[in-house]
Amino acid sequence: MIPKTIVDVTPKWLSNILGLEITDLEVTKIGEGIGLLGDIYKVELFPSEHFPKSVVVKLPSSFEDNRQQGVALGMFEAEVRFYNQLGPMINVGLPKIYHADILEGTADFVIVMEDLSDLMMVSQSEGMSDSQAEAAVKVLAKIHSVWWGRMESHEFNWIPSMIGPRIEFVTQSLSDMFPKFAESFGEYLTPEALGLYELFSKNYLNVNKVLAARSPWTLVHQDCRVENMLFGEIGSDHVAVIDWQGIGRGPSSYDLAYLLGGSVETDLRREHEDRWVSLYHETLLEEGVLTYSIKDLREDYQMSHLQGGLATAMFTAGSLNLSNERGLQLVITMMQRHAQAAIDHNGIQLLEDLNSQP
Repeated sequence: MIPKTIVDVTPKWLSNILGLEITDLEVTKIGEGIGLLGDIYKVELFPSEHFPKSVVVKLPSSFEDNRQQGVALGMFEAEVRFYNQLGPMINVGLPKIYHADILEGTADFVIVMEDLSDLMMVSQSEGMSDSQAEAAVKVLAKIHSVWWGRMESHEFNWIPSMIGPRIEFVTQSLSDMFPKFAESFGEYLTPEALGLYELFSKNYLNVNKVLAARSPWTLVHQDCRVENMLFGEIGSDHVAVIDWQGIGRGPSSYDLAYLLGGSVETDLRREHEDRWVSLYHETLLEEGVLTYSIKDLREDYQMSHLQGGLATAMFTAGSLNLSNERGLQLVITMMQRHAQAAIDHNGIQLLEDLNSQP
């Protein structure tokens, strides 16, 4: 049985899932304004001598528009299948999953996972510190290395590619929604940034095709931002990456540019990103990825600032329920940082060149 709401997550249901005798539980909603497609809860288990003492339960969003968006894009099914089939292949950077299930073709899903509340969450507005960015890019490189050069195999066709129907759908949606986006959010952007978004809204698929043709493919998170990561103590390399519902197949630079472009304050990014990109490449080498040069990575990283960050900012602003102030501020921060990162990396010229091609 898949719970419809958190009310259906009863002591009896969790007892069956975890193999424990749970007599009572205490539920706290967490991640308000962060999980736009899912509702997330911390559930404390009683009696308290059990291990685990608590778990995190993820259910679909209580907003119907958000639920339908998740179904249309196949994101709920992708996350459940990732945790059941691919997650066990990664030995770093993931929470322990106790249970993941979905009724295919619907928004009815549940994920019960390790409670990582002892780790630190960093707000998108605050952004990562230098040391947190270092730890994040290293974990990202280790995860990417597991499937490096393997994602063009037919066995992974169930994962959407960066040039497949889902991206075609998103590209058409971005073009359609730009006028409303400009009207609603243009006041938060410079004229240069708004012009970038207009060019981008017509060329998302074109950017993806260029990168997909020239770069090795791996498994990509595609929503790789700081609020989908949890960090250990300052100075620790411990990072957990969560929220794998948007996975795709394509170049790894997508995740790297998305992370550094949107999850670090702009001046800090400008000061350190060259070193962070080098650290990512060094970690790939350590993990056995030997055929991808630092030159190729830097070129891909430059163009990848015209991928996920801009798309997510626009798509979220234009299509999801942002009824709380926390969610609105999150989108504004993403819009501004990703636009500036793309501009810093010659994004307008790159888009104009693409736009001029027949």
